[in-house]
Amino acid sequence: MSVVVPSSLLPASAVPAFRGRIGRDAASGHYAVPFRYRLHVAPADPDCLGIAVTHALLGLDATLPLRLLPEVPDAPDGSYDALRPLYEASAHLYTGPAAAPVLGDDWTGRIVSTHVPDILRDLALRFRGDGPELLPEEHGREIDALAALCGDGIHRAAQRAGELGLDPAPGARRDAAEALGALFGALGELDARLAGRPYVLGNAPTLADVYVWCALVRLDTVHRWHLDAEAVRRIAGHRALWAYAQRLAARTEFARHLDVAAVLRRHRAHCAGQEAAGAAIGIVDWGTGGTGR
Repeated sequence: MSVVVPSSLLPASAVPAFRGRIGRDAASGHYAVPFRYRLHVAPADPDCLGIAVTHALLGLDATLPLRLLPEVPDAPDGSYDALRPLYEASAHLYTGPAAAPVLGDDWTGRIVSTHVPDILRDLALRFRGDGPELLPEEHGREIDALAALCGDGIHRAAQRAGELGLDPAPGARRDAAEALGALFGALGELDARLAGRPYVLGNAPTLADVYVWCALVRLDTVHRWHLDAEAVRRIAGHRALWAYAQRLAARTEFARHLDVAAVLRRHRAHCAGQEAAGAAIGIVDWGTGGTGR
């Protein structure tokens, strides 16, 4: 990958509480069995949306139930009351947030994993069935690199730029410009990849498309509200990238669990940031798959 994200844009992430994995067979403890597991997701959270999209692409409705949670959690720390029993059964005297997503084991009543990348990989590798090969072995490292690019170069860079964009201090302006530079670089790299190809890695969808599409949803529906008009104009100028986002938004597997109004309600429930000029400039009409410009 050619884009280097400055270390100043990479705040330490919270370590997920549960990191169990689905193995190949019964010797692994957790292994793929129809109806043994249940996914608890709030699709208004773009991370959960990625799990729901993957679930739909793999056609897992008949083998791995999906429990949809409200867009706004029950508590400020992101906790859902419905998930609290699972967390308390999985860790003695657990006092942390009971947050989504959760991959739960209905046989034991405990949590397998709350870690999004692991859940996505296990869905793709252990529950594929007749669905597409979302994690082809030859593209494994490339998909991991694209996931990092989306997390650091798009999500965290846009978040940082929005937080600092209205601060008049010279240092804040410099840091905001650095964050925007990382964002534009990441978008430019993805735009170049998508020139002349339908998906990020070629002619078929992979987990790379789940990561990229959900990052674009978050950028246009959440981060855009805190960026200035010129930044949004430059973001929207990556035509191949947004045409790709529009195409996928028209696919049932991607659109099925996307509710932009719910994404905004979730964001506004905890966001204290100021709205900026870019809020008025929508890029994609996610409800119809049409462009907003």
